[in-house]
Amino acid sequence: MPSIDRDNCVLLLVDFQARLMPAIEDGAAVVANAKRLIEAARLLQVPAVLTEQNAGGLGTTIPELRPAAAAVVHKMTFDACLAPEFWRALATRPDVVVAGCETHVCVLQTVLGLLQGGRRVHAVRDAMGSRRAESKETAIRRMSRHGADVLTTEMVLFEWLRTAEDSRLRQIIDLIR
Repeated sequence: MPSIDRDNCVLLLVDFQARLMPAIEDGAAVVANAKRLIEAARLLQVPAVLTEQNAGGLGTTIPELRPAAAAVVHKMTFDACLAPEFWRALATRPDVVVAGCETHVCVLQTVLGLLQGGRRVHAVRDAMGSRRAESKETAIRRMSRHGADVLTTEMVLFEWLRTAEDSRLRQIIDLIR
């Protein structure tokens, strides 16, 4: 799988919701990395899509991850690909950078659906969370076995940036610190 081209991808943040996040193991680190991704996406003009699972029960996306420009897909299915407006929100970009919660439920099922739908999936390990590490790691291994590229937040940021000559290099480095 080649490098991630920011002009051909979309950032997908799955179910970073208010009532779910307190139960996520190491949730603060997961949110911090997701925030780095959303800020870099804004700086580098990568479109972002958010999903919300059963928002009436789990609440909406946490405020720090809710940029004004992001599309929000409301769903009741664990696999976001089954939500009617999901594919429209992704547009025609072939690559999807995925982060979210819970890794072993909605993120996994959505990744599998994206792969089945012909998209190249880049699963951001340190921007995914579950209630238990065992569930998260098992899901990440399964994603990888089925063709998802597993990487970290920093890997995504520097692949999106492409070159140290980019005028936004300092801003991206500031996000990492």
